[in-house]
Amino acid sequence: QVQLVESGGGLVQAGGSLRVSCAASGSIFSIDAMGWYRQAPGKQRELVATITNSGYTNYADSVKGRFTISRDNAKNTVYLEMNSLKPEDTAVYYCNADIVTRRFLTFNRGDYWGQGTQVTVSS
Repeated sequence: QVQLVESGGGLVQAGGSLRVSCAASGSIFSIDAMGWYRQAPGKQRELVATITNSGYTNYADSVKGRFTISRDNAKNTVYLEMNSLKPEDTAVYYCNADIVTRRFLTFNRGDYWGQGTQVTVSS
């Protein structure tokens, strides 16, 4: 009953910028932390950035100063602004959200993932 839909990925030249978005929908009572992860071919998925519902952020060292995570709580959407992109940023980017759902009087907390969006940075 919860979906995370990502958009905004694509091809960009090194040094360029992209903004990816992820909107959560469904039987959402609240969303705690949201984040972005990425996975390059042949590599493990890694944390890119996270943001709490109050706006506290955390970034991987490799993207600090270049990427900015933000969220619009009213829209249940998390964004990742990627600047000064490098070829090594090429990966499938996945959004993640810690969501409390409600169905009638039943509340459940779960970890949800988007389908991923490809970001390719050319040299």
